Amino acid sequence: MDEIMLKYGCNPNQTPARIFREDGPLPLRVVNGRPGYINFLDACNSWQLVRELREATGLPAAASFKHVSPAGAAVGEPLDGALRQIYLVGELALSPLASAYARARGSDRMSSFGDWIALSDPCDLPTALLIQHEVSDGIIAPGYTPEALEILRSKRKGAYSIVEVDPDYQPAPAERRQVFGITFEQGHNDVRIDDSLLQTIVTKNKDIPPAARRDLLIALITLKYTQSNSVCYVQGGQTIGVGAGQQSRIHCTRLAGDKADIWRLRQHPKALALPFRPDLARPMRDTAADLYVSGYEADVLDEDKWPAYFTARPEALSADEKAAWLGSFSGAALGSDAFFPFGDNVERAARSGVRYIAQPGGSIRDDLVIEAADRLGITMAFTGLRLFHH
Repeated sequence: MDEIMLKYGCNPNQTPARIFREDGPLPLRVVNGRPGYINFLDACNSWQLVRELREATGLPAAASFKHVSPAGAAVGEPLDGALRQIYLVGELALSPLASAYARARGSDRMSSFGDWIALSDPCDLPTALLIQHEVSDGIIAPGYTPEALEILRSKRKGAYSIVEVDPDYQPAPAERRQVFGITFEQGHNDVRIDDSLLQTIVTKNKDIPPAARRDLLIALITLKYTQSNSVCYVQGGQTIGVGAGQQSRIHCTRLAGDKADIWRLRQHPKALALPFRPDLARPMRDTAADLYVSGYEADVLDEDKWPAYFTARPEALSADEKAAWLGSFSGAALGSDAFFPFGDNVERAARSGVRYIAQPGGSIRDDLVIEAADRLGITMAFTGLRLFHH
Protein backbone atom coordinates (compact mmCIF):
# COMPACT_ATOMS: atom_id res chain seq x y z
CA MET A 1 0.00 0.00 0.00
CA ASP A 2 1.34 3.43 -1.01
CA GLU A 3 0.51 6.21 1.47
CA ILE A 4 1.40 9.71 2.60
CA MET A 5 0.84 10.50 6.28
CA LEU A 6 -0.66 13.92 6.96
CA LYS A 7 -0.35 16.24 9.95
CA TYR A 8 -4.14 16.11 10.45
CA GLY A 9 -7.40 15.98 8.52
CA CYS A 10 -9.76 18.88 7.81
CA ASN A 11 -9.22 20.14 11.38
CA PRO A 12 -6.38 19.71 13.89
CA ASN A 13 -8.47 17.41 16.07
CA GLN A 14 -8.99 14.93 13.20
CA THR A 15 -6.05 12.56 13.56
CA PRO A 16 -4.58 10.34 12.31
CA ALA A 17 -4.85 11.37 8.65
CA ARG A 18 -3.38 10.07 5.42
CA ILE A 19 -3.93 9.61 1.70
CA PHE A 20 -3.26 6.18 0.22
CA ARG A 21 -3.94 3.64 -2.51
CA GLU A 22 -4.35 -0.05 -1.76
CA ASP A 23 -4.07 -1.28 -5.34
CA GLY A 24 -1.10 0.61 -6.72
CA PRO A 25 1.25 3.56 -6.32
CA LEU A 26 -0.06 7.05 -5.72
CA PRO A 27 -0.10 9.08 -8.95
CA LEU A 28 1.51 12.05 -7.25
CA ARG A 29 4.56 12.81 -5.18
CA VAL A 30 5.47 15.59 -2.79
CA VAL A 31 8.43 17.51 -4.17
CA ASN A 32 8.58 20.07 -1.36
CA GLY A 33 6.73 21.01 1.81
CA ARG A 34 4.06 19.09 3.65
CA PRO A 35 0.62 19.38 2.00
CA GLY A 36 -2.40 18.80 4.21
CA TYR A 37 -5.67 16.97 3.84
CA ILE A 38 -7.54 19.92 2.30
CA ASN A 39 -4.50 20.73 0.13
CA PHE A 40 -4.68 17.26 -1.42
CA LEU A 41 -8.44 17.55 -1.95
CA ASP A 42 -7.82 20.82 -3.78
CA ALA A 43 -4.92 19.26 -5.68
CA CYS A 44 -6.87 16.24 -6.91
CA ASN A 45 -9.90 18.28 -7.97
CA SER A 46 -8.00 21.17 -9.52
CA TRP A 47 -5.68 18.90 -11.51
CA GLN A 48 -8.66 17.18 -13.13
CA LEU A 49 -10.13 20.58 -14.02
CA VAL A 50 -7.02 21.95 -15.74
CA ARG A 51 -6.35 18.66 -17.52
CA GLU A 52 -9.85 18.74 -19.00
CA LEU A 53 -9.56 22.42 -19.94
CA ARG A 54 -6.32 21.59 -21.78
CA GLU A 55 -7.99 18.72 -23.63
CA ALA A 56 -11.09 20.75 -24.53
CA THR A 57 -9.37 23.94 -25.74
CA GLY A 58 -5.85 22.91 -26.72
CA LEU A 59 -4.48 25.75 -24.56
CA PRO A 60 -2.47 25.64 -21.33
CA ALA A 61 -4.79 25.97 -18.36
CA ALA A 62 -4.60 27.00 -14.73
CA ALA A 63 -6.88 27.02 -11.72
CA SER A 64 -6.86 28.79 -8.38
CA PHE A 65 -8.64 26.63 -5.78
CA LYS A 66 -9.94 27.41 -2.30
CA HIS A 67 -11.80 24.93 -0.10
CA VAL A 68 -12.40 22.40 -2.86
CA SER A 69 -13.91 24.87 -5.34
CA PRO A 70 -12.26 27.04 -7.99
CA ALA A 71 -11.92 30.73 -7.22
CA GLY A 72 -10.80 31.04 -10.82
CA ALA A 73 -9.92 28.99 -13.88
CA ALA A 74 -8.55 30.07 -17.25
CA VAL A 75 -6.71 29.16 -20.42
CA GLY A 76 -3.62 30.88 -21.76
CA GLU A 77 -4.98 33.79 -23.74
CA PRO A 78 -2.87 37.01 -23.87
CA LEU A 79 -3.60 39.85 -21.43
CA ASP A 80 -4.38 43.45 -22.33
CA GLY A 81 -3.09 46.47 -20.44
CA ALA A 82 -5.99 46.83 -18.01
CA LEU A 83 -5.88 43.15 -17.04
CA ARG A 84 -2.12 43.28 -16.61
CA GLN A 85 -2.62 46.17 -14.21
CA ILE A 86 -5.37 44.64 -12.06
CA TYR A 87 -3.64 41.24 -12.06
CA LEU A 88 -0.45 42.96 -10.83
CA VAL A 89 1.79 41.47 -13.52
CA GLY A 90 3.10 44.74 -14.91
CA GLU A 91 5.35 44.36 -17.94
CA LEU A 92 6.52 40.83 -17.14
CA ALA A 93 6.98 38.60 -20.17
CA LEU A 94 4.27 35.96 -19.87
CA SER A 95 4.23 32.50 -21.37
CA PRO A 96 0.79 31.09 -22.30
CA LEU A 97 0.86 29.10 -19.04
CA ALA A 98 1.73 32.20 -17.02
CA SER A 99 -1.13 34.08 -18.72
CA ALA A 100 -3.48 31.26 -17.74
CA TYR A 101 -2.44 31.50 -14.09
CA ALA A 102 -2.59 35.31 -14.06
CA ARG A 103 -6.16 35.05 -15.37
CA ALA A 104 -7.17 32.29 -12.96
CA ARG A 105 -5.78 34.18 -9.98
CA GLY A 106 -7.18 37.48 -11.27
CA SER A 107 -10.73 36.18 -11.67
CA ASP A 108 -11.38 36.74 -7.97
CA ARG A 109 -8.20 37.85 -6.25
CA MET A 110 -9.96 38.26 -2.90
CA SER A 111 -11.06 34.62 -2.86
CA SER A 112 -7.73 33.41 -4.27
CA PHE A 113 -5.76 34.64 -1.26
CA GLY A 114 -3.95 31.55 0.06
CA ASP A 115 -4.95 29.45 -2.93
CA TRP A 116 -3.95 26.03 -4.19
CA ILE A 117 -2.66 26.27 -7.78
CA ALA A 118 -3.11 23.72 -10.56
CA LEU A 119 -1.30 23.87 -13.90
CA SER A 120 -2.03 21.69 -16.91
CA ASP A 121 1.56 21.89 -18.17
CA PRO A 122 4.98 21.75 -16.49
CA CYS A 123 5.56 24.93 -14.52
CA ASP A 124 7.92 27.26 -16.38
CA LEU A 125 9.96 30.22 -15.18
CA PRO A 126 7.47 32.99 -16.12
CA THR A 127 4.69 31.21 -14.22
CA ALA A 128 6.89 30.66 -11.17
CA LEU A 129 7.84 34.34 -11.18
CA LEU A 130 4.13 35.22 -10.93
CA ILE A 131 3.47 32.70 -8.18
CA GLN A 132 6.52 33.94 -6.27
CA HIS A 133 4.72 37.15 -5.28
CA GLU A 134 1.30 35.67 -4.44
CA VAL A 135 0.09 34.32 -1.09
CA SER A 136 -0.47 30.66 -1.92
CA ASP A 137 -0.52 27.33 -0.06
CA GLY A 138 0.82 25.09 -2.80
CA ILE A 139 0.79 23.87 -6.37
CA ILE A 140 0.21 20.73 -8.43
CA ALA A 141 1.60 20.30 -11.96
CA PRO A 142 2.91 17.50 -14.18
CA GLY A 143 6.45 18.83 -13.82
CA TYR A 144 8.68 21.81 -13.05
CA THR A 145 11.65 23.30 -14.86
CA PRO A 146 14.75 23.57 -12.64
CA GLU A 147 14.51 27.38 -12.62
CA ALA A 148 10.82 27.31 -11.67
CA LEU A 149 11.41 24.75 -8.95
CA GLU A 150 14.16 26.84 -7.39
CA ILE A 151 11.83 29.84 -7.13
CA LEU A 152 8.90 27.85 -5.76
CA ARG A 153 11.07 26.12 -3.15
CA SER A 154 11.97 29.55 -1.76
CA LYS A 155 8.37 30.43 -0.90
CA ARG A 156 7.13 30.30 2.69
CA LYS A 157 10.69 30.06 4.01
CA GLY A 158 11.21 26.85 2.09
CA ALA A 159 7.99 25.18 3.24
CA TYR A 160 5.86 25.82 0.13
CA SER A 161 3.96 22.68 -0.88
CA ILE A 162 4.89 21.42 -4.34
CA VAL A 163 3.22 18.31 -5.76
CA GLU A 164 4.03 16.57 -9.04
CA VAL A 165 1.28 14.50 -10.69
CA ASP A 166 1.52 11.71 -13.22
CA PRO A 167 -0.27 13.20 -16.27
CA ASP A 168 -1.10 9.73 -17.61
CA TYR A 169 -2.85 8.47 -14.49
CA GLN A 170 -6.49 7.47 -14.87
CA PRO A 171 -8.62 6.61 -11.82
CA ALA A 172 -10.61 3.43 -11.42
CA PRO A 173 -14.11 3.47 -12.92
CA ALA A 174 -15.69 3.27 -9.45
CA GLU A 175 -14.90 5.62 -6.57
CA ARG A 176 -15.66 5.27 -2.87
CA ARG A 177 -15.67 7.40 0.24
CA GLN A 178 -16.92 7.06 3.78
CA VAL A 179 -19.32 9.37 5.61
CA PHE A 180 -20.34 8.58 9.19
CA GLY A 181 -18.77 5.17 8.86
CA ILE A 182 -20.89 4.34 5.82
CA THR A 183 -19.24 3.64 2.47
CA PHE A 184 -20.61 5.42 -0.60
CA GLU A 185 -19.78 4.16 -4.08
CA GLN A 186 -20.43 5.65 -7.50
CA GLY A 187 -18.98 5.67 -10.97
CA HIS A 188 -16.20 8.18 -11.53
CA ASN A 189 -17.56 11.22 -13.37
CA ASP A 190 -15.64 10.68 -16.60
CA VAL A 191 -18.19 12.42 -18.83
CA ARG A 192 -16.46 14.31 -21.65
CA ILE A 193 -17.43 17.95 -22.05
CA ASP A 194 -17.09 19.12 -25.63
CA ASP A 195 -18.88 21.02 -28.37
CA SER A 196 -21.47 18.26 -28.80
CA LEU A 197 -23.15 19.54 -25.62
CA LEU A 198 -23.90 22.87 -27.31
CA GLN A 199 -25.89 21.53 -30.26
CA THR A 200 -29.41 21.72 -28.76
CA ILE A 201 -30.15 25.42 -28.96
CA VAL A 202 -33.65 26.16 -27.69
CA THR A 203 -33.84 29.93 -28.18
CA LYS A 204 -34.74 31.99 -31.23
CA ASN A 205 -31.18 33.28 -31.35
CA LYS A 206 -29.04 30.35 -32.54
CA ASP A 207 -25.65 32.03 -32.93
CA ILE A 208 -22.77 30.96 -30.67
CA PRO A 209 -19.47 32.30 -32.08
CA PRO A 210 -16.26 30.30 -31.53
CA ALA A 211 -15.03 32.40 -28.59
CA ALA A 212 -18.38 31.97 -26.82
CA ARG A 213 -18.29 28.21 -27.47
CA ARG A 214 -14.85 28.06 -25.87
CA ASP A 215 -16.09 30.08 -22.89
CA LEU A 216 -19.16 27.87 -22.43
CA LEU A 217 -16.92 24.79 -22.35
CA ILE A 218 -14.69 26.49 -19.78
CA ALA A 219 -17.78 27.25 -17.68
CA LEU A 220 -19.08 23.67 -17.84
CA ILE A 221 -15.72 22.07 -17.06
CA THR A 222 -15.23 24.48 -14.16
CA LEU A 223 -18.68 23.56 -12.82
CA LYS A 224 -17.79 19.87 -12.96
CA TYR A 225 -15.31 20.52 -10.13
CA THR A 226 -17.22 23.21 -8.19
CA GLN A 227 -19.20 22.39 -5.06
CA SER A 228 -22.90 22.48 -5.96
CA ASN A 229 -25.18 24.31 -6.45
CA SER A 230 -22.99 26.32 -8.78
CA VAL A 231 -23.11 28.84 -11.63
CA CYS A 232 -20.10 30.13 -13.56
CA TYR A 233 -19.62 33.27 -15.70
CA VAL A 234 -16.80 33.22 -18.27
CA GLN A 235 -15.40 35.76 -20.71
CA GLY A 236 -12.19 35.97 -22.69
CA GLY A 237 -11.07 32.47 -21.80
CA GLN A 238 -11.36 32.84 -18.02
CA THR A 239 -13.93 32.65 -15.28
CA ILE A 240 -15.02 36.07 -14.09
CA GLY A 241 -17.46 34.90 -11.43
CA VAL A 242 -18.05 31.55 -9.72
CA GLY A 243 -21.02 31.08 -7.42
CA ALA A 244 -20.46 27.87 -5.47
CA GLY A 245 -22.17 25.87 -2.76
CA GLN A 246 -25.44 27.79 -2.55
CA GLN A 247 -28.70 26.07 -1.72
CA SER A 248 -30.67 28.29 -4.11
CA ARG A 249 -29.94 28.53 -7.83
CA ILE A 250 -30.74 32.26 -7.95
CA HIS A 251 -28.30 32.89 -5.12
CA CYS A 252 -25.60 31.14 -7.17
CA THR A 253 -26.43 33.34 -10.14
CA ARG A 254 -26.42 36.50 -8.04
CA LEU A 255 -23.18 35.64 -6.27
CA ALA A 256 -21.37 34.81 -9.50
CA GLY A 257 -22.85 37.87 -11.21
CA ASP A 258 -21.76 40.16 -8.39
CA LYS A 259 -18.23 38.80 -8.70
CA ALA A 260 -18.30 39.34 -12.46
CA ASP A 261 -19.42 42.92 -11.90
CA ILE A 262 -16.55 43.54 -9.47
CA TRP A 263 -14.08 42.07 -11.97
CA ARG A 264 -15.33 44.53 -14.60
CA LEU A 265 -15.50 47.52 -12.26
CA ARG A 266 -11.87 46.98 -11.32
CA GLN A 267 -11.11 47.87 -14.94
CA HIS A 268 -12.94 51.23 -14.67
CA PRO A 269 -10.56 54.15 -15.32
CA LYS A 270 -11.12 55.46 -11.79
CA ALA A 271 -10.28 52.08 -10.30
CA LEU A 272 -7.18 51.76 -12.48
CA ALA A 273 -6.08 55.22 -11.30
CA LEU A 274 -6.37 54.48 -7.56
CA PRO A 275 -3.33 56.11 -5.90
CA PHE A 276 -2.18 53.17 -3.79
CA ARG A 277 0.51 53.75 -1.22
CA PRO A 278 3.77 52.36 -2.61
CA ASP A 279 4.31 50.31 0.56
CA LEU A 280 0.84 48.74 0.43
CA ALA A 281 1.03 44.95 0.24
CA ARG A 282 -0.59 43.19 -2.72
CA PRO A 283 -3.43 41.60 -0.68
CA MET A 284 -4.29 45.00 0.80
CA ARG A 285 -4.39 46.52 -2.69
CA ASP A 286 -6.89 43.87 -3.67
CA THR A 287 -8.96 44.55 -0.56
CA ALA A 288 -8.96 48.31 -1.12
CA ALA A 289 -9.88 48.00 -4.80
CA ASP A 290 -12.63 45.50 -4.01
CA LEU A 291 -14.14 47.77 -1.37
CA TYR A 292 -13.86 50.79 -3.66
CA VAL A 293 -15.77 49.24 -6.58
CA SER A 294 -18.22 47.00 -4.75
CA GLY A 295 -20.30 49.62 -2.99
CA TYR A 296 -18.37 49.92 0.25
CA GLU A 297 -16.50 53.09 -0.70
CA ALA A 298 -16.99 54.52 2.79
CA ASP A 299 -14.74 51.78 4.13
CA VAL A 300 -11.78 53.10 2.18
CA LEU A 301 -12.79 56.71 1.41
CA ASP A 302 -13.65 57.70 4.97
CA GLU A 303 -11.42 60.53 6.18
CA ASP A 304 -9.94 58.31 8.89
CA LYS A 305 -9.36 55.29 6.64
CA TRP A 306 -8.17 56.31 3.18
CA PRO A 307 -4.62 57.23 4.32
CA ALA A 308 -4.07 53.57 5.21
CA TYR A 309 -4.48 52.66 1.53
CA PHE A 310 -3.87 55.69 -0.67
CA THR A 311 -1.52 58.64 -1.03
CA ALA A 312 -4.54 60.87 -1.77
CA ARG A 313 -8.26 60.44 -1.29
CA PRO A 314 -9.74 58.97 -4.53
CA GLU A 315 -12.84 60.38 -6.12
CA ALA A 316 -15.87 58.16 -5.43
CA LEU A 317 -17.26 55.96 -8.19
CA SER A 318 -20.93 56.94 -8.44
CA ALA A 319 -23.83 54.55 -8.94
CA ASP A 320 -24.48 56.11 -12.36
CA GLU A 321 -20.85 55.65 -13.38
CA LYS A 322 -20.95 52.03 -12.30
CA ALA A 323 -24.16 51.38 -14.19
CA ALA A 324 -22.83 53.01 -17.35
CA TRP A 325 -19.56 51.07 -17.17
CA LEU A 326 -21.22 47.71 -16.53
CA GLY A 327 -23.72 48.43 -19.30
CA SER A 328 -20.88 48.74 -21.79
CA PHE A 329 -19.95 45.04 -21.38
CA SER A 330 -21.62 42.17 -23.17
CA GLY A 331 -20.85 38.77 -24.61
CA ALA A 332 -20.25 36.77 -21.43
CA ALA A 333 -21.01 33.06 -21.26
CA LEU A 334 -22.71 31.33 -18.37
CA GLY A 335 -22.93 27.70 -17.33
CA SER A 336 -25.17 26.17 -14.67
CA ASP A 337 -24.63 22.76 -13.10
CA ALA A 338 -28.39 22.08 -13.02
CA PHE A 339 -31.46 23.50 -14.70
CA PHE A 340 -32.79 26.98 -14.11
CA PRO A 341 -36.14 26.60 -12.34
CA PHE A 342 -37.24 30.19 -13.05
CA GLY A 343 -36.52 32.96 -15.53
CA ASP A 344 -35.11 35.20 -12.80
CA ASN A 345 -31.73 33.51 -13.23
CA VAL A 346 -31.64 34.53 -16.90
CA GLU A 347 -32.67 38.08 -16.04
CA ARG A 348 -29.94 38.40 -13.40
CA ALA A 349 -27.36 36.93 -15.77
CA ALA A 350 -28.30 39.42 -18.50
CA ARG A 351 -27.64 42.31 -16.10
CA SER A 352 -24.01 41.16 -15.96
CA GLY A 353 -23.59 41.03 -19.72
CA VAL A 354 -24.38 37.36 -20.32
CA ARG A 355 -25.40 36.59 -23.90
CA TYR A 356 -24.77 32.82 -24.02
CA ILE A 357 -26.04 30.18 -21.59
CA ALA A 358 -25.49 26.43 -21.32
CA GLN A 359 -27.63 24.57 -18.80
CA PRO A 360 -29.11 21.07 -18.60
CA GLY A 361 -32.76 22.00 -19.11
CA GLY A 362 -35.48 19.74 -17.83
CA SER A 363 -37.43 22.10 -15.58
CA ILE A 364 -41.23 22.07 -15.72
CA ARG A 365 -40.84 25.80 -16.37
CA ASP A 366 -38.39 25.50 -19.27
CA ASP A 367 -40.80 27.42 -21.46
CA LEU A 368 -40.67 30.43 -19.12
CA VAL A 369 -36.88 30.28 -18.94
CA ILE A 370 -36.64 30.15 -22.75
CA GLU A 371 -39.11 33.02 -23.01
CA ALA A 372 -36.91 35.14 -20.72
CA ALA A 373 -33.84 34.34 -22.81
CA ASP A 374 -35.66 35.23 -26.03
CA ARG A 375 -36.86 38.50 -24.57
CA LEU A 376 -33.29 39.42 -23.63
CA GLY A 377 -31.67 38.27 -26.89
CA ILE A 378 -29.72 35.47 -25.20
CA THR A 379 -28.68 32.26 -26.94
CA MET A 380 -29.29 29.24 -24.72
CA ALA A 381 -28.28 25.62 -25.21
CA PHE A 382 -29.72 22.69 -23.28
CA THR A 383 -26.87 20.27 -22.57
CA GLY A 384 -28.97 17.54 -20.99
CA LEU A 385 -26.07 17.04 -18.56
CA ARG A 386 -26.22 17.71 -14.85
CA LEU A 387 -22.85 18.49 -13.21
CA PHE A 388 -23.41 18.21 -9.46
CA HIS A 389 -20.21 17.88 -7.45
CA HIS A 390 -20.12 17.12 -3.72
